[in-house]
Amino acid sequence: MRLYAQTPARRSRQVLADLIAVALVAAAVKFALTVHDAIMLLAEPGRKTQSAGDGLARGLDDAADAASKVPLIGGSLKKPFQSAADAGTGISDAGQSLQHIVGQVADLTALALIVLPVAFVMVLWLPPRLRWIRRSATTRRLLDSPGGADLLALRALTGPQRDLTTVSTPPGGLADAWRHGDQQVICDLSKVALRRAGLRP
Repeated sequence: MRLYAQTPARRSRQVLADLIAVALVAAAVKFALTVHDAIMLLAEPGRKTQSAGDGLARGLDDAADAASKVPLIGGSLKKPFQSAADAGTGISDAGQSLQHIVGQVADLTALALIVLPVAFVMVLWLPPRLRWIRRSATTRRLLDSPGGADLLALRALTGPQRDLTTVSTPPGGLADAWRHGDQQVICDLSKVALRRAGLRP
């Protein structure tokens, strides 16, 4: 299986197309990661809220413990501090929830920004490359099979006529020479078919 053409012009086009495809995929990934990082900046208020809520809850828990040690009224004093500490925990949970939502949005956005351009590039780039690989393998197999040069010559005759200008035309024309089995004409025409496929004889 041949991945690239043997003729310089077609091989250069294939290599250029491959490099463009790789560059577009790399650019899409880089852009997606940049957008991901930018969205994650929105999670900073959530981090600060979580930190503040945790600090408030810890401070009020300590105050509740200290209040509980006051004789006679310690239990009554502890309840308001404990309620306030629970509220601080709620604030911390809200901050954590905000971070989680922002992280999910950032991940999904980055995934979409990678998948869509990569899929677009693959649809435009991959089918022609696979078609050429399959066609070149078929052409090479045809050439190596008995009577394959005749079939390639016929393919050259039925293709674009401008490619036939490189073949010397015998009296009666190329088609007539092919029908009569002129080996030189068949050889020249099969070379034309191979060149069209990007292969060398």
